[in-house]
Amino acid sequence: MELPNLNAQEVLYIQEVTRDMTDSELRNFVSMYRGKRRDPKIMMLLTLVGFLGVAGVQRFVKNDILWGILYFATGGFCLIGTVIDLINNEKHTLEYNKRQAFEASNTALAISTDY
Repeated sequence: MELPNLNAQEVLYIQEVTRDMTDSELRNFVSMYRGKRRDPKIMMLLTLVGFLGVAGVQRFVKNDILWGILYFATGGFCLIGTVIDLINNEKHTLEYNKRQAFEASNTALAISTDY
């Protein structure tokens, strides 16, 4: 596939989701997922921005708007939430990417049935 920087858990999940897809469906999936996927390293850097006074950027990027607003308004819950996000960065990003892969696979399958 044309998806760089995937970790082992993400590769296994994507293989499971795309197992029965045709080449056309797989191309649609890769195209959609590539745009929605978040890199854990970038998410880590965005979380670190919270220590510079702009907490919650990582939450906005992962479409957790309410949490992003709460982090921004409270300074990352006085930086405690920011530290917790740093510790759980890989897990949170993997969960987000799994949701995006699931949505992209459903959309790719729906597009192929429309034709």
